[in-house]
Amino acid sequence: MSALADFQNEIYLKGLGDVLPELPTDLTRLEALAERRLSAQAFGYVAGSAGSESTARANRTAFDRWRIVPRMLRDVSERDLSVEILGTPMPAPVLLAPIGVQSIFHPEGELAVARAAAATGLPMVLSTAASFTLEEVAEANGAGPRWYQLYWPKDRDLAVSLLERAKAAGYTALVVTLDTFTLAWRPRDLDQAYLPFLRGIGVANYFADPVFQQAIGGPVTAANRDMALLHWVANFGDPSLTWDDLAFLREHWDGPIVLKGIQHPDDARRAVDAGMDGVVVSNHGGRQVDGAIASLDALPPVADAVGHQTTVLFDSGVRTGADIAKALALGAKAVLVARPYAYGLALGGEAGVRHVLRCLQADLELTMALAGLRTPAEVTLDALVRD
Repeated sequence: MSALADFQNEIYLKGLGDVLPELPTDLTRLEALAERRLSAQAFGYVAGSAGSESTARANRTAFDRWRIVPRMLRDVSERDLSVEILGTPMPAPVLLAPIGVQSIFHPEGELAVARAAAATGLPMVLSTAASFTLEEVAEANGAGPRWYQLYWPKDRDLAVSLLERAKAAGYTALVVTLDTFTLAWRPRDLDQAYLPFLRGIGVANYFADPVFQQAIGGPVTAANRDMALLHWVANFGDPSLTWDDLAFLREHWDGPIVLKGIQHPDDARRAVDAGMDGVVVSNHGGRQVDGAIASLDALPPVADAVGHQTTVLFDSGVRTGADIAKALALGAKAVLVARPYAYGLALGGEAGVRHVLRCLQADLELTMALAGLRTPAEVTLDALVRD
């Protein structure tokens, strides 16, 4: 086995000394455990979705409509899950999706996640809405690979400042979230009257930014905190953006740019026409549009439309190694994982995140090997059948 799948042997060997894993290895069980650990507000924020949450349910159901067809007597003694995505080498086709306000799950929040990501060699995509500044997270991440996710603010000078800071702090690719220029109707948060940003959580990157500070007359203090929050509200998202505005990003970011939130092949084609380097087929884990298409159902048409021209990534609903394999077979070059590592963070801090990431990689490698597949490139539509 490779070092990734050997996590299984590590667990069994520790069991000889009556040492059991502190967290379940079935990652679908983490959500129920996290609900017991977190406040109702924090759990509702991470687990909740838009409206009746039908899109989140559809994301999971979509995986069950595809079944893996194992093939036998293929030499899988040597396996290599490593890939290079947009210039970033990684040991497996897995990235940590951007999740904001992580300090509501654990006091160390994004810092713990950054350390866990670096330890496993997987890229972390840092949210603009982080609890710690992008510079602090970069320091915690050390030599680990990292990308930066932008919530595109109305203030263009602020956007430029965020991009310049991210580039200076070693973030190598830009992920621009398109589907959250305003927050959706989220009943779990509304029933708790809970929006962490209005409580000063998840705004660290804004409050530390020199352009933001200049706009409110100086550094954020107790005296002007309310003004700072109002300025954040006024600038968080820009519903007036169009495809023509993407040229602005290219002017101010010289690395790869990925558009996150693509669900329609025509939008994917427009991303290619605009010179973008990749797309993430994503419905924000069901958090933005209730009743929307499952992300996995949107993946094949997008991959068919632009997969030969640009890098297609995937998120929304990934929980297991089999899920990752199915997404790869349907056209993704890599997947972004979100809620599982957030639950790992809530339950075990940095160690909890590392547990989740190691489980996912080992599960993926073993699933592929037992299906007769040695590398991500071999995971194609031939490996699946529609149920």
